[in-house]
Amino acid sequence: MSQPDIHLYTAATMNGYKPVIFLEEAEVPYELTFIDFGKKEQKAPDYLKLNPNGRIPTIVDRGNDDFAVFESGAILWYLAEKYDRFLPREAKARSETLQWLMFQMGGIGPMMGQAMYFQRIAAPNGQQEPFSITRYVEESRRLLEVLNTRLEGREWLAGDQYTIADMATYPWARAYVWAKVSIEGLDHLKAWFERLDARPQIQKALTIPKAQPAFWGDADESQFLRENAARFATDVRK
Repeated sequence: MSQPDIHLYTAATMNGYKPVIFLEEAEVPYELTFIDFGKKEQKAPDYLKLNPNGRIPTIVDRGNDDFAVFESGAILWYLAEKYDRFLPREAKARSETLQWLMFQMGGIGPMMGQAMYFQRIAAPNGQQEPFSITRYVEESRRLLEVLNTRLEGREWLAGDQYTIADMATYPWARAYVWAKVSIEGLDHLKAWFERLDARPQIQKALTIPKAQPAFWGDADESQFLRENAARFATDVRK
């Protein structure tokens, strides 16, 4: 039996779910390798040859001379072009998709990621940073308001169709509970969540390689919070 073209290295994080969503939605076969942060597998020499930044996710395209792609947004763009899916062909709509993809990569992800870090990792490890928490929670809320305004009168973020911009933004924005960011009054954003929540392939993707229901507010977070804080304790500067 031949191997699938795409070999995905990922973990159960917001960025890690992005390529899984694409591959499941596009019904593309792939091989998956789970990267265990607890074992620092993302820093292993062989992995660093694929992803010099030592992060996840990464793909290797066996169908393209074992070409490696890292950075989740770049992976989505690569897959969309390779399979001609979830990326408009018309120039303006294609640019819109790239713009909103970059909005997620440069804004939603970093800001919500820091809101999560200072509340979910630093604080349980003894580093209380109220100024930082306020800064990142408020900026995350502002960015969600931008999404809400964009989604007024439209179903998707770009090109009047479901695209990789939606796929990239959903895991982060949907984790507002884990970031402790309010979405009160953001009705257009909530409706977008409902549309994406209803997609079976997205729900399947959020269980691969491992379900983390606490991210989405669907589980008791107390035990997971302790485990998560302990896993990243060495990343907290004392």
